Amino acid sequence: MLAGLEDIDEGTISIDGRDVEKLAPRDRDIAMVFQNYALYPHMSVAENMGFALKIARVGKSEITARVLEAAKILDLEEYLDRRPGQLSGGQRQRVAMGRAIVRQPRVFLMDEPLSNLDAKLRVSTRSQIAALQRRLGVTTLYVTHDQVEAMTMGDRVAVLKDGILQQCDTPRALFESPVNAFVAGFIGSPAMNLIEGTLGDDGVVLGSTVIPVPRELRERARPVDGRVIIGFRPESLELVPVGEGFPAVVNLVEELGSEAYVYAALAEHVGSSVIAVNDIIAKVDPRSEPASGATINLRIKDDALLLFDAESGLRIT
Repeated sequence: MLAGLEDIDEGTISIDGRDVEKLAPRDRDIAMVFQNYALYPHMSVAENMGFALKIARVGKSEITARVLEAAKILDLEEYLDRRPGQLSGGQRQRVAMGRAIVRQPRVFLMDEPLSNLDAKLRVSTRSQIAALQRRLGVTTLYVTHDQVEAMTMGDRVAVLKDGILQQCDTPRALFESPVNAFVAGFIGSPAMNLIEGTLGDDGVVLGSTVIPVPRELRERARPVDGRVIIGFRPESLELVPVGEGFPAVVNLVEELGSEAYVYAALAEHVGSSVIAVNDIIAKVDPRSEPASGATINLRIKDDALLLFDAESGLRIT
């Protein structure tokens, strides 16, 4: 709709205070970077980058100057005479970016531009795009399913579910103050632990485990059927001695060098047996990581617990 490829049903689209929904796509001064590069295979890198300017009847000398400037920014100077088929995926994506940059638009639209790249290249290109956006100072709307991209690149992040806006805020605000359980579970890697339980006199009851909840929060909850969702991030859990916190059985330990993640399940004691229910993830010091199959005790750090209504998913504050 922003690009003019779809009509809008209601509302308005304004760019720099100018109403654009009745303007033709070519008149909106928008440049789009597609997921699959969309480069012309028979043209060189320089021709691809300057094609839009050629159509707009910009002079040859200015086209050459703009293409060289964009190539310098994107480190593409040595590839200007090559064709897309001779380039790697990351280089092609940079050419697609260059084609958008030379137009000097008011707005960049980027549709999952990194999804076709391998993991290592995605990280390096992500930082290049972020640095480029800061340098050019052009408003950029960036679509992604990767919340790490959203958190690291966005000044403001809009989280959508089924086409409905859930929350639009800074990455830090989304992480620390999600408005509902969907946003809480989507933002953060690994995801927040979200477990449904029953609100009791002292906290949330999860089988035989009671997670303490501050009195003010319990009083504001008042769920109709007592059901609530408790949320806490992996880094909010800490290992404690036996008799403290709540017990959990370790299923797997994932080592990442500087940190480790314990995939565990809350331990339920049934007679003389221990049954594992409700999977959780905890971030631990790799130097003191527990062994698989061990029973550990975990505690949620102070002020790190979130509570959500089980029916609506809204956060109780």
